[in-house]
Amino acid sequence: MLKLFVRNLPPQTTEAGLKELFTGYGKVFELQLSRDMFTGKARGTASVSMEGHEARKAIEALDGSDYEGKTIYVALDKGPRSGGRGRR
Repeated sequence: MLKLFVRNLPPQTTEAGLKELFTGYGKVFELQLSRDMFTGKARGTASVSMEGHEARKAIEALDGSDYEGKTIYVALDKGPRSGGRGRR
């Protein structure tokens, strides 16, 4: 299973719409859309979990594509950054 990071989503994006978009490339196991705490609008990013080969197909097809009038970017989620200088 791979986790994808999606960015540059429009504010009107919904979980249902995003899931429909990715379901065209395989089964979506988990989808988390970042929302603004106060307005409830999408903050422009999401994470999507899919099987490996299906996730790679989704990246190939959707990275740099148009979604509701904006160019979205899809890549493997590298997770939290380690090393370097953190907060203390």
